[in-house]
Amino acid sequence: MKFRVKDHYFKKAKKDNFLARSVYKLEEIDEKYKVLSKGNLVVDLGYHPGSWVQYTSEKVSDKGLVVGIDIRPINKQLLSLKNVSLFEKSIFDVTKPEDLDQECLFDVVLSDMAPNTTGVRSVDQDRSLNLVEEVFHILPVFLRPGGNMVIKVFDSHGAQVFLKENKSLFEEFHLLKPKSTRSVSKEFFAIGKGYKA
Repeated sequence: MKFRVKDHYFKKAKKDNFLARSVYKLEEIDEKYKVLSKGNLVVDLGYHPGSWVQYTSEKVSDKGLVVGIDIRPINKQLLSLKNVSLFEKSIFDVTKPEDLDQECLFDVVLSDMAPNTTGVRSVDQDRSLNLVEEVFHILPVFLRPGGNMVIKVFDSHGAQVFLKENKSLFEEFHLLKPKSTRSVSKEFFAIGKGYKA
């Protein structure tokens, strides 16, 4: 089954001047769980093309800062945003906030990262879980106590087991498949609030 590429959210993103339809996933998560606040220091892992950076930059206001990293070249369209700092780096090469020119821990960790997909479901699920595990691995050196996290997950038995084992790291832990997610997609988001460092 092919989805219509130029669907409602695609058109809405164009009209609203966002770089991708995925912005509406973060918007729904934020409206429901209040993960972002004015003045926050936020890291967006795998930010490309940058609609989450656009949304977050507005939410944290000029009192906050959004740091985006991605293995793809820096998206120059985002460089006009004053409270945004971008890096061309892999998550596997970042071990501490100083690697991103920050001296303190982040208030929020966002990750809309997806692996390069192969079309082989088990391979793609394993690659996605590998990214999820890496985000959890760096949380102790990246996320401040009481901080929030939003992370994309490809559904699989392994992912469900991993999340169940780690949900106690947060005061609140939720799973959500946003309305703008395509019906054929196996992705959902894990939302952690109140990190117990």
